[in-house]
Amino acid sequence: MSSAGQKVAVVTGASSGIGAATARRLAAEGFSVVLTARRTERIEELAKEIEARGGTATAVTLDVTDRAAVDAFAREVGQVDVLVNNAGGALGADSVEQGDPADWLAMYQVNVLGVLHMTQALLPVLRAGGDGTVLILSSTAALAAYEGGGGYVAAKHAAHTIAATLRLELVGEPIRVIEIAPGMVKSEGFAVTRFRGDEAKAAAVYQGVSHPLTAEDIADTVAWAVTRPSHVNIDLLVVRPRAQASNYKVHRD
Repeated sequence: MSSAGQKVAVVTGASSGIGAATARRLAAEGFSVVLTARRTERIEELAKEIEARGGTATAVTLDVTDRAAVDAFAREVGQVDVLVNNAGGALGADSVEQGDPADWLAMYQVNVLGVLHMTQALLPVLRAGGDGTVLILSSTAALAAYEGGGGYVAAKHAAHTIAATLRLELVGEPIRVIEIAPGMVKSEGFAVTRFRGDEAKAAAVYQGVSHPLTAEDIADTVAWAVTRPSHVNIDLLVVRPRAQASNYKVHRD
């Protein structure tokens, strides 16, 4: 539970990687964080860790692709000042010709509909608070295509479009809409999940790159963006490691 005057941040996909790092960082910034993810044990452990460090955290098991569950969460959550739409991921690296429609559907459900469900459900409480922020973690894949990334690129383009459209629709209201688009981030599980547990393929993504971004790097940008003065909206923040000039131009030692 938050204390009087404490801002509340809901973080989706908080069980690992960028989501977990963001939850830790926002708690350190003084937010009461609501950790949501499907993996109950993970978020409960993280909530205990945050509390042990003097922060405030609550763990709520939630699948953002389940609209009924999201609506039930929204009815119970109470105050929300910041929504961090982080839940997402990639599946496969097949060409458009060879891509599995089931993978494309799964990516669309979590990366796009998950953002839509959470944003729609929590906009009323964000609006009621008089100073809300919706933050969408997209990807540089949202801004430029690359071979083998068709399904993920399409999904993140859609997330990018949600952010851009929502910002237009809410202008004049006390709600900021922020998009952060990370490039190459070596975070827990992302590449391994994409390559269905193939550790060798996952490691090859980062081979020769001495300093890819970390989950903590992205959490740092999230914390910075949401703690700007209320009149400052960071529309789009693209974050890449120095070794990456584009999705397909990477310096490798």
